[in-house]
Amino acid sequence: MKNNTAGNEFILLGISDLPELQFPLFWALLLIYTATMFVNLIIITLIWVDAQLHIPMYFFLIHLSLMDICSSSVTVPKMLMNLLLGRKTISFSGCIAQFSFFIFLACSECLLLSVMAYDRHVAICHPLRYAAIMTGRLCSQMVTGSWAGGFLYSLMHTIATCRLSFCGSRIIHHFFCDVPQVFKLSCTDPFINVVLVFISGGIMGLGSFIITIISYIYIIAAILRINSRTGRSKAFSTCTSHLLVVFFYYGTMFFTYFRPVSSYAMPEGRLLSVIYTVITPLVNPMIYAMRNQEIKAALKRTLGSG
Repeated sequence: MKNNTAGNEFILLGISDLPELQFPLFWALLLIYTATMFVNLIIITLIWVDAQLHIPMYFFLIHLSLMDICSSSVTVPKMLMNLLLGRKTISFSGCIAQFSFFIFLACSECLLLSVMAYDRHVAICHPLRYAAIMTGRLCSQMVTGSWAGGFLYSLMHTIATCRLSFCGSRIIHHFFCDVPQVFKLSCTDPFINVVLVFISGGIMGLGSFIITIISYIYIIAAILRINSRTGRSKAFSTCTSHLLVVFFYYGTMFFTYFRPVSSYAMPEGRLLSVIYTVITPLVNPMIYAMRNQEIKAALKRTLGSG
């Protein structure tokens, strides 16, 4: 960061500017955050202790839950502290850290969802070769690649952002240090940063989405070739949870970022962002918990053995 930012702070306006909503928002966010931590930790614990869930699909699900826990922890605790104490400030270093971790986890989750789509593609299109293809080594490499890809993507944008100087307004019309808001406050031309976001984000995000869609095109084609209606239903049920998570994740991301910039800082725009940053980490494990029969069976076995 440039020297003219030292010792200063950004001001986060939060979800709503209305004072009467601060207390209800605090309790609502605290409830959501607690539920997010609890549900994701339950998923991780079930998969860890139940030997029948020690397969690639649930190995990837553990890391999805870890990403959801981390992504929720990037924004919500700071929001809760600001609501509780009535302070809406964040240091420059804290803002850049929040900015960096948010990008890191968002990119990692995109990559992991494409990995999970490939896993379902192999399971349904090549069931006899599944164990030979999806080895423990390959699964570990793909998960490591997802985390590493997100880290490198975030590092690139963090370095590019640190070249900017912030000497004007310090008010962020949002509840966390998101990419467009940080760029808007810069008194250095952020053109290079914006181009970098579009090029690298397009390659990373669109590439992951295309891999996911292509995997499901092959999956659907394979399912339609199954003669038995029961067989088709059983095959499709193995990937519906992941498909719902993909649609919810990319759908909320699209409605959050692909809209006019002028509406992004509006209160309704901030509320829409809550769905992507706060609600999604809670919804993902709930989709798997409610629609996955193996997760439900593992929960019954664990509770029964206790």
